[in-house]
Parts: sequence; C-alpha cells; structure tokens
Amino acid sequence: MVYLGLDLGTKRVGVAVSDPSGSMALPLTTLDYLGRAYLLNQLRDLIGQYKADRVVLGYPKKLDGSVGPAAERATEHAEWLKSELEQEVILWDERLSTAEVERVLQAAGVGHKRRKQVRDQLAAQRILQNYLDYSRNRSGDSR
Repeated sequence: MVYLGLDLGTKRVGVAVSDPSGSMALPLTTLDYLGRAYLLNQLRDLIGQYKADRVVLGYPKKLDGSVGPAAERATEHAEWLKSELEQEVILWDERLSTAEVERVLQAAGVGHKRRKQVRDQLAAQRILQNYLDYSRNRSGDSR
C-alpha cells in the first residue's frame, strides 16, 4: 500500500511518499499553495503517478493537545479532500515536525535558502513515517 504524506502550510505543501510496502517514507516535493483547485490537481497527479492508496495529512495540534487555527484549517482541508478524492484521507498529529526538521537541518549546516527548499517535504516525510511506524506497531506487523 502506497501513502502520500502532506505537511499543509499557508504558502507551501510538503509532500512525501511511502515505498510500496508502506514501511518507509521518502521526501518527494514541495508544492506552492495556490488555492484548493491547484492543490487538488497537483495531488491527483501525484496520486496517479505513485498509485497512492491513502493520504496522510498533518494535524498540527498545539503542544497542550488543544486544537488551534492551524489544526482547524487541516480539518477543513481533510474534509474537503475526502469529498474530492477516492483515497482515504487520514489526519495525523504532527506537533513540532517542522521545528524538528528545521533544527536537524541547522545542525547539519544547511544554509537558509536550501532549508527553505526542503523543510516542508522533510516535515511531510516525518509525519508520514510516524504514521507508518505507528500503524505497523499497532498491527503487530514485523515488516
């Protein structure tokens, strides 16, 4: 089963894809967020190209677990995507994923311009990998 992972931002959307076994998430691309219609077309293209079965959308809860404006926006987009796509759309807690990726890139000495280029897709990779690991551990699958 192939999954697409999304890190939804107001300006960009990071995208990751899993391997066919659904074990490993790989950074894929960063899309400019130019509105829902544009995003939907881009996602449909990626879903078709990678034959994705499910979409995992980051759900940015606050540190205390409460739902703020960003999480509400993710919920709205998830509901909208569910109505537009044949694939299952899953919300997945992504607290601090972008901040963690930013720290790792800084520690590795990656310059600001390059960090900006890859940060969102690496955050999507982290979201998707966390979901894949949780699902595998929950099912008892030893892939």
